[in-house]
Amino acid sequence: MSPIRAADPLDESMAVTVLLELKFKPDSVVDAREVFGKALEATRSFAGNLVTKVIVDETDEAHWIIYERWESVEHDEAYRAFRAGEGKIDDLPPLLAAPPVKTRYLDTEI
Repeated sequence: MSPIRAADPLDESMAVTVLLELKFKPDSVVDAREVFGKALEATRSFAGNLVTKVIVDETDEAHWIIYERWESVEHDEAYRAFRAGEGKIDDLPPLLAAPPVKTRYLDTEI
């Protein structure tokens, strides 16, 4: 029988990575920077968020990836519920050239 280990707040063994791909209308990039500058403050301070970064395609400034690291799937799900409800980014849809694509990745032992 293996011993039960105490929870370690620095242990990321249950952490997940989320990539959110966003494609904006070319004339909306300046507005997108403003909208996300504000919106990502809430993301970064949301319970369970370990890191949130925005990476931009070097050849297309309207193509972004939001890189998020969460303590657990449950933390990510709570955040998604927040964004679907009271934290919805109402200014986002008119800026988009295509629907956002979210992919969640689990860590492996590889």
